[in-house]
Amino acid sequence: MPTYEYECKSCGHKFERLQPISDKPIKSCPSCSKDVKRLIGTGAGFIFKGSGFHATDYRSKSYKKGADKDKKAADGKKGKDSPCSGCDSKDCGLKKE
Repeated sequence: MPTYEYECKSCGHKFERLQPISDKPIKSCPSCSKDVKRLIGTGAGFIFKGSGFHATDYRSKSYKKGADKDKKAADGKKGKDSPCSGCDSKDCGLKKE
């Protein structure tokens, strides 16, 4: 069930109500009993707890070892033949810093 936010047009009182989608909007303020308007809410807030929400959470140990080797090899190549510190290309057109 979503939480809806309301604001009184008269006294400015703001309040929230947990209502089924099928319910009609509240029409009167609980403080002064005058007209209220339903505010546009931010939507549902999702809280992800624990692991398992990223593709890398389920990678095998052999995959991770291979990725580490590739990263180390790429880091070792930078700066040797590269004209700049930002890429591995010999002909990127940028000057070495």
